[in-house]
Amino acid sequence: MEASGGQNGGGGIMWFFRDRGFDDKSINDMFRRCKRLESAQQDRASTNWDYLRSIGIEDRKLPHVISKCPKILMLGLDDKLVPMVECLGTLCSKPKEVAAAITKFPHILSHSVEEKLCPLLAFLQTIGVPEKQLGKILLLNPRLISYGIDSKLTETVEFLAGLGLARGMIGKVLMKDPFIMGYSVSQRLRPTTEFLKSIGLTAPNLRSVVMNFPEVLSRDVDKILRHNLEYLRGRGFSDRQLVALVTGYPPVLIKSVWNSLEPRIRFLMEVMGRSLDEAAEYPDFFRHSLKKRLEMRHRILKRRNIRCSLPEMLDCDQKQFSQKFSLT
Repeated sequence: MEASGGQNGGGGIMWFFRDRGFDDKSINDMFRRCKRLESAQQDRASTNWDYLRSIGIEDRKLPHVISKCPKILMLGLDDKLVPMVECLGTLCSKPKEVAAAITKFPHILSHSVEEKLCPLLAFLQTIGVPEKQLGKILLLNPRLISYGIDSKLTETVEFLAGLGLARGMIGKVLMKDPFIMGYSVSQRLRPTTEFLKSIGLTAPNLRSVVMNFPEVLSRDVDKILRHNLEYLRGRGFSDRQLVALVTGYPPVLIKSVWNSLEPRIRFLMEVMGRSLDEAAEYPDFFRHSLKKRLEMRHRILKRRNIRCSLPEMLDCDQKQFSQKFSLT
C-alpha cells in the first residue's frame, strides 16, 4: 500500500503518521512490514501513542519506537500495554527504566505477560539469578523476552553447564552479561571457547574467563580475538605469556589494538623502561587507565626516583598509593 493512497481505515492512519512527522518512506516501510496497519483505527493509535508518552518515552524517540514495532498502535491498551508496563514497573528501581527498555526493544510490548514474561522470569531464577536482579537483567536486555526458553535459552544454559559452570554460576554470568544469551551456541559461543582452548587455556582457565569476563565469549574469533592474539604475539609475547595474559585479563583479546593495547605497551617499554615480562606477570596492567593512572603514577615515582613493581604501583587506590610512597 503506497503512502499516497487512502483505502478505508488506511487513509486515516496515514494522516496519523504524517501529523507526527513520519515521512512517506517510513510509512510505506511500516505498511510493508505490518499488513494489519491497513485496518488500524486512528483513535486507538492516538490513545496508544499518548499512553507511551505518559510513561516517559520522549517525543523525539516515539517515532523510532513505532517504526520498530508499528503493531504497538493496534494493541489493546488495557489488556496488553498497561499490564506489561505495570509488570515491568515492579521489576525496576527507577521510573525511567521501563521507558528506556521499551525504547531499546519496542517489541517487548507485543509479548504476553502470562505466556512470555512470567515464564522467562521463572526460568532466570532457576539458573541462579536472584529475584532482585531479574529486573536489572531484563531491562538491560529486554530482547530476552523474545527468545524461546526451550529452543534457545536452555541450549545456552546447557552449553555453559558443559564448561563446568553450576547453575548458580550461570546466573552470575548472566548478571555480568545479559546479552550472552542472544548469541548462537554453534556459530559464536562454541567457536570462541574452542579458540581459547587452542591457545592453551585449561578447563579451569576457561571457567575463570567465562565467570569474570563473559563478554569475551561473544566476540568473533576471526575478526577480533585472533587479530588481537596475533598482535600480542607479534609484539613479542611468548605462547606461555599469552596464556597468562588471557587468563589474567581476558579483555586483552577484545580491547582495541591501536587505541588501548599499543599505547600501553609503548608506554611500558619506551617511557617506563620496563619489559614485556612484567606485563605478562601482571596482566591487570592493561586494565588501568593510561592517563589517569599509568602516566600520573609513573611521573610521580620517577620524580622521587622510586622504583617498584607494577603491582606495587597500581594495585591500590590513590590514598593507599600516597601513603605507601609517603606522598602526603
